[in-house]
Amino acid sequence: MSGPEWQRLICTNSANRGTGSFTSKAGTGFVAIRLKTITRGIIGIAVVFAVVPMIAWWHFRGPVTEQFPTYPRAPVVASEFVFTEPLYGECHASTIVELMDGSLLAAWYGGGYEGARNVKIWGSRRVAGAWSPPEVLASVPEAPCWNPVLFRDGNNTIWLFYKYGVSPKSWKGAYRKSADGRAWSAHTELPEGLLGPSKNKPITLANGDIVAGSSVEKAFYWTCWTEISSDGGRSWRKYGPITMPWYRRGMIQPTLWEYAPGCLRMLVRSASDLRRICEATSEDGGRTWSPGRPTNLPNPNAGIDAVKMKGESVALVYNHTTRDRSPLNIAFSANNGSEWQKTLTLEDGPGEYSYPAVIQTEDSLLHITYTWQRSRIKHLVIDPAAAWR
Repeated sequence: MSGPEWQRLICTNSANRGTGSFTSKAGTGFVAIRLKTITRGIIGIAVVFAVVPMIAWWHFRGPVTEQFPTYPRAPVVASEFVFTEPLYGECHASTIVELMDGSLLAAWYGGGYEGARNVKIWGSRRVAGAWSPPEVLASVPEAPCWNPVLFRDGNNTIWLFYKYGVSPKSWKGAYRKSADGRAWSAHTELPEGLLGPSKNKPITLANGDIVAGSSVEKAFYWTCWTEISSDGGRSWRKYGPITMPWYRRGMIQPTLWEYAPGCLRMLVRSASDLRRICEATSEDGGRTWSPGRPTNLPNPNAGIDAVKMKGESVALVYNHTTRDRSPLNIAFSANNGSEWQKTLTLEDGPGEYSYPAVIQTEDSLLHITYTWQRSRIKHLVIDPAAAWR
């Protein structure tokens, strides 16, 4: 287009500006060019926002096939099944707590299959070295129960948290309480919007607050958060979500510990595409959290659990693999989870060994329960002092 043509175009547009008319064919072409430029810019920005998370995911997810060393067997003080014969089509998601008298209480869900309407919460006590016959601790008519969590609070009240609903997408949270692990209060539902701990035990902070790690599994994303009580469990407040901005799939099932007053670390389960245990930290008692970030510990989209031991040490039970749910391992950290110095093997046979729960009892021993082939719950006792040697 020549100079005079541009001048005529500008003058015509200026004259028509007040009327809103634009009759020049050259002007129409100019606007089209500008629209194309803007459209390309928008598409470029969209591509950046789509590609950058994919690059980050690809960077952190590790190789498609990863080879891990075979770790030595953990020194086991005791190894036993909570019940010796399969009682259900499937059982899963165990939890364990030490009672005031030194005995143990374990719970899990069992029924026809995961999500079947006959799935109930079952429990058993370990007294004088033997587990009692399993009995029903909680059930909801016409609805499956999920993921029980046992917890002993600062007043030595035993809490049994559990979820119920057709699937994790529609869970409702509930609990029962007990003074001795034998007699239980009635089924009590948590307020709408609260689920209670999704898999792992809550912790009591130095200031007396109870902090539970919770999460939900929706169709296209996962979300985790904390639920905190400052009045002994009479009321709860929800804080979160805890996210990784570049990883849209999300994280679930936090396990928590306090490494200094008000300072918490969280490890969480990730989906099978990321294949890493992720972590976040809080410096205000679990109310706000750093963005999540992957650790160097693998995860095959399976549950984990950790416990802060006496001193600065932490024990973590998890599947040290990016595929399947075997082997099952225990790792130790001497610096509150910043690094994991020693890894040992608990199970390494074919099949599934998953969803561990771990506690340290008053005698300093570690007690671990976990799903054994979806047919039984297994209990291991480990002396951490021997494991560190």
